[in-house]
Amino acid sequence: MAVVLLPSILAAEAGGQNRFELDAATVGDALRALPVSNLVLDERGELRRLVNVYVDGVDARDRGGLDAPLAGGETVRLVGAIAGG
Repeated sequence: MAVVLLPSILAAEAGGQNRFELDAATVGDALRALPVSNLVLDERGELRRLVNVYVDGVDARDRGGLDAPLAGGETVRLVGAIAGG
């Protein structure tokens, strides 16, 4: 079971809940199980550009992205990137 933590802006869209305990084989499975998956993943099922995902503090991109395996007990944290100019 993985723990997924959402930033406050996504938690507001998830009924105020910012912590989810999910049975998921991969990072992608965990993100698809979230009630805000449509805000995290685009219409192709890929991670939106301004969303960063960390598994136990390591960027999920360095672990295989959405295909990164979750063995159980990991903490998956979503962080919104700040952009603009």
